[in-house]
Amino acid sequence: MRSVLMFHILVAEDDKNLRRLMAAYLEQSGYEVYHAEDGEAALSILDSTHIDLIISDIMMPNMDGYELIEELRNAGFTLPVLMVTAKETFEDKKKGFLVGTDDYMVKPIDMDEMLLRVAALLRRANIANEHKLQLGDGVLLDYDSLTVRAHGKLFELPKKEFYLLFKLLSYPKKIFTRQQLMDEIWGMDAEADERTVDVHIKRLREKFENLPEFKIITIRGLGYKAERYV
Repeated sequence: MRSVLMFHILVAEDDKNLRRLMAAYLEQSGYEVYHAEDGEAALSILDSTHIDLIISDIMMPNMDGYELIEELRNAGFTLPVLMVTAKETFEDKKKGFLVGTDDYMVKPIDMDEMLLRVAALLRRANIANEHKLQLGDGVLLDYDSLTVRAHGKLFELPKKEFYLLFKLLSYPKKIFTRQQLMDEIWGMDAEADERTVDVHIKRLREKFENLPEFKIITIRGLGYKAERYV
C-alpha cells in the first residue's frame, strides 16, 4: 500500500533514456512516476490517473509541450508544470510561461536541481512537506496530528477520515472517483468496497457542515470534490 502523500509525477519526454533517468531520480526520492512519450500519451494518463505535477519536454511528436500545457490549463487543470527543454531563448521561455508553465529548466538537466525544483513546486501547490493545510484564518488541517482546528475548536479525526478530507481539500474543484479515493487512501489491495468512501464522506459532512470555508460535493455517478470558499 502506498502512502496517501506519495506524490504522483508525470514525465512527458520523447527521449526514452532521459525519461528513464529522470524517473529513476524521482523514484529514489520517493515519488511515484508515470511515463509519457508525447503530449497525447500524457493526456491519456491524466484521464485515468491522479497526477500531482508534470515534467514536460517541449519538442515531442504528435502533441508538443506547449500544446499539452495549453490544453490542460484550458480544461481547468491547475497542477504545477516544470518544463524541460533544449530551447533557451527568452521567446521560448516567454511562450512556455504564457501557456501556463510554472517553472523552466534547460537541457542538459542537473538531476539534483530538478528534484529541488519539483519539491518547491509541490510546496507552492499547497501540498507541502509541512503537512499542514490552511483555509483562510479559521481552519487548519494538521496531517501529523490528524486534527482539524476550526474557529478555536479542535477535531481529532480517525486516520482515514482525515486522509480523505486532506486529499479533497488539497485539490479544490478536482473530481475524484470513489475508486481513486479507495486506491489512494485504503490501498489498492483493500477489501473494503466503494461504499466505505460514502460512509466516511457522510461523517465528515456531519462534523463540518456548518463551516463556511469548504463543502464536500457529490458528483452524481462519479464521486466527490471539495469546494473551498477562502
